[in-house]
Amino acid sequence: MAVPAKAGRPQRIYPVELVLVIGRALAQLVRPPSHSRRAEAARRWARHALWLTAVLSLAIVILMVGVDAFEIGLMPPRGTPSLWPVKIITDFGKSAYVLWALAGLLLVIVLIVPLLRGMSRAVMIGFGTRVQFLFLAVLVPVAIGEVLKGIIGRGRPFVGGAADPYNFSLFAWNEAYASFPSGHSITAAALGFAVTALWPRLTAVMAAYVFAILVSRLVLLAHHPSDVVAGALLGLVGAMAVRYWFAARRLAFTIRQDGTIDPLPGPSWDRVKRVARGGSAP
Repeated sequence: MAVPAKAGRPQRIYPVELVLVIGRALAQLVRPPSHSRRAEAARRWARHALWLTAVLSLAIVILMVGVDAFEIGLMPPRGTPSLWPVKIITDFGKSAYVLWALAGLLLVIVLIVPLLRGMSRAVMIGFGTRVQFLFLAVLVPVAIGEVLKGIIGRGRPFVGGAADPYNFSLFAWNEAYASFPSGHSITAAALGFAVTALWPRLTAVMAAYVFAILVSRLVLLAHHPSDVVAGALLGLVGAMAVRYWFAARRLAFTIRQDGTIDPLPGPSWDRVKRVARGGSAP
């Protein structure tokens, strides 16, 4: 039996509102930048990105020449049974798992928002914008990294039977020659930066997470040290670029007079839980 709509309130058509929510979420990402201090933020981001690239590029060269081959000899043999905990840890940096988890969370938010009204809707939209940022902050550098892997074609440790850090096959597009840069390191560094950009109190936790993922790739002989540093560099710079894109459009971030990007006050976790429990409320 149909329930009549309350007087003065139009009946909501869920599929229509769902399409509108998705359309608005996509439109806000491509709208022209509007923040008055976006130029200062762009210059600050460029300086930091160039500084990071210069320092870490030098570190990559030093590692490739003087450390990569030596480090391989320090690691336990591939397939060592006692490495099973490391294999579990490293999966937390797998781009497919991280991106699908964030995409699933985004889908849940999108499905809930049309059911909400008033403050509850605003809170959930604010939370959704932040999850949207996390997803894109990981996706963009990961996508770039996949292209670089195929073009550069660096062999993983012991591919070809030797611990040769100069084993390259350009444009190989082959998993065995997809060592540089490390995809797990890209994912971990991008996610670590993105989370701390939104919630600075989690900096120590995310730093430990990034360190654990990078070390796990070395212990499992999946990458050379220069691979993981290159991946971390790409993840950081890519996530920084996505943060600037959001800040320039006043999404989840604001910009100070000196160009520093700060997170906007967002929905508290307690409020998000209350909204989720009351998802069918008018």
